[in-house]
Amino acid sequence: MPRSTPAIVATELFTRSAQPVIPAGDRLVLRPWLRRDAPEVYAAFQDPAIRRWHVRTADTEDEVDEWVQAWAHTWSRGVDANWAVADSRSGRIVGRVSLQHMVPTQGLAAVAYWVVPAARGRGVAPRAVNALTEWAFQQAGFHRLELRHSVHNPQSCRVAIKSGFLLEAVNRSAGLHEDGWHDMHLHARVAGDEDENLEFASAPTLPFRREFRG
Repeated sequence: MPRSTPAIVATELFTRSAQPVIPAGDRLVLRPWLRRDAPEVYAAFQDPAIRRWHVRTADTEDEVDEWVQAWAHTWSRGVDANWAVADSRSGRIVGRVSLQHMVPTQGLAAVAYWVVPAARGRGVAPRAVNALTEWAFQQAGFHRLELRHSVHNPQSCRVAIKSGFLLEAVNRSAGLHEDGWHDMHLHARVAGDEDENLEFASAPTLPFRREFRG
């Protein structure tokens, strides 16, 4: 059935063009995943924080090799788009940033990321998220990006706020983790927010449940 509104992001962006390399400033670059990255991803998932918040374990390098190959091929399907966050000089992986659950026809997607322990505290996550967001709005034409995280993960809340993602809501009991259901903060950034002179919150002001059942 034909849509009554035009597609916001052309699907041909993903099906007919190569995934771009996106500069993120200060020796950071977002680039497509390569199969040789698997050992570094495996090492990253030995970190308890990455395993906790991404609810995923890496048992073997062969398993991670399959992940990396999948990340490299999602672009052409237009469902997810995954980038390695790499040091532009050494080439080492310092993190991952993604557009997930993309709905190109409506210009919607969710942002997800992680950073390896050795690169934390250097502003890697905000720079990577900002670079991806600017590309998504200015080059790809997305309209709205969302970023969700557990209310028990204040570090991700700070990254979202530093990256211009307004805290919009608390989704109750919306994320299943190893220790039970977590309430989730919903942050979002809409194309043109920077032109509206919005006041971005420096800390969450919405209430959330501090207790939850495992």
